[in-house]
Amino acid sequence: MVRKQVVVKAPVEQAFTAFHRKVAATSSRRSTTCSRPQSARQSSSPRVGGHIYDRAVDGSECRWARILAYEPPARVVFSWDISPQWQIETDPELTSEVEVRFVAEGPDRTRVELEHRHLDRHGPGWQSVSDGVDSDQGWPLYLARYAALLEGR
Repeated sequence: MVRKQVVVKAPVEQAFTAFHRKVAATSSRRSTTCSRPQSARQSSSPRVGGHIYDRAVDGSECRWARILAYEPPARVVFSWDISPQWQIETDPELTSEVEVRFVAEGPDRTRVELEHRHLDRHGPGWQSVSDGVDSDQGWPLYLARYAALLEGR
């Protein structure tokens, strides 16, 4: 299990909304996930059963996560449908999940707690997924970029 957190300068509702809307500019996923033309943007359909996906410049989509829980502004849970080879995993039994909680620490401060769990479900090579998302280029980078966006940097 990988756990990370960051405190952002934003009310909890804004922090929650920005997590979805700003995901394209802050993504830490490896660029090799989708073997399609360069990604033009990243989006999500924020509802249970929705997806997080890349949309390429040619209009094609690559769905790499499923929204499992959506409880604004408190939490969101999504699957990590990316294999140890950093390719799309189509078998839901071989995917992990990410829970992100938003905790108000005041009117203009929110603690964002991220937990990436069930990494061993990825099967052989699962440790590389864990190492990748736990590395400086994984969730810590994503959360730092996310915080910087909320601060207008």
